[in-house]
Amino acid sequence: MMATAMSEVLILNEREVESLLDMRECIAAMEEALAALARGDVFNPLRSVARAPGAPGFLGLMPAWRGGERPAWGLKEVCVYPGNPKRGLDTHLGAVLLHSGDTGELIGIFNASAITAIRTAAVSAVATKLLARDDVKTLAIVGTGVQGRSHLRAIPLVRDLRDVRVVGRNDDVEAAVRAADIVVLATNAREPIIKREWLKPGVHINAVGSSIASTRELDAETMATASLFVDRRESTVNESGDYLLALKDGAAVEIRGEIGKLLLGGKGRSSSEEITLFKSLGLAIEDLASAQLLYDKARRDGVGTRVEF
Repeated sequence: MMATAMSEVLILNEREVESLLDMRECIAAMEEALAALARGDVFNPLRSVARAPGAPGFLGLMPAWRGGERPAWGLKEVCVYPGNPKRGLDTHLGAVLLHSGDTGELIGIFNASAITAIRTAAVSAVATKLLARDDVKTLAIVGTGVQGRSHLRAIPLVRDLRDVRVVGRNDDVEAAVRAADIVVLATNAREPIIKREWLKPGVHINAVGSSIASTRELDAETMATASLFVDRRESTVNESGDYLLALKDGAAVEIRGEIGKLLLGGKGRSSSEEITLFKSLGLAIEDLASAQLLYDKARRDGVGTRVEF
């Protein structure tokens, strides 16, 4: 049998990912990744989900390929357990695998919880940068968990804010939302947690909490009246509970555009009174781009554990 050379795999734990994946750098990486998706340089199939009878959570698989000067494969395998916050754990637990696009070798295994937390907020920051009014001053974040904290770091990097409010479901959500120029929804809610009547003219919303077809954070009226922008149209019409359940309720919901297309010069906000909405589902290309950024920084700085594989 012919002997084969063993490849070296870089492993980064949660703490190491958090120390390396700088939010500003991640925002720039997400802009680049979403623009590449819009240009057609990325293969990003729909995620697949495995559900076992009686299991309290499910396993999701999110693959992606990126061509160009630095081709690579990425795969996020993540268990989603909605009840984990009661145990002091993240709802998303797993790994992001990075493969060389030239040889197919596995070159990196990175903590998925930390990547998901940071890159999701970074994508919301990209959407906010493109869609929120320039004069916004007040941010309301509904959700006090991992994503709430991550968005608290990300959104102020793209808008000059004076007032930031973070509220949980037991707080006065209505008051916080009514006062806000930007709203972030980052909850585990199964049914709408805000109402259209609470929203100010010209508000921008980032809805990130629901990523499956059976749950939603937004009511049908908000979905129907807001100008809806998404990370990817195909994912939204197949996977978004906010979108699909609004249609089931009889709402006429139109997707105005994708964030990647806006980065390439597409039309975003059309007036100061318009309510804009970014519905985030999370894409494998975002994980792949984060993994490539982490791989480069870790090798440069000598961070992480290297093992022969």
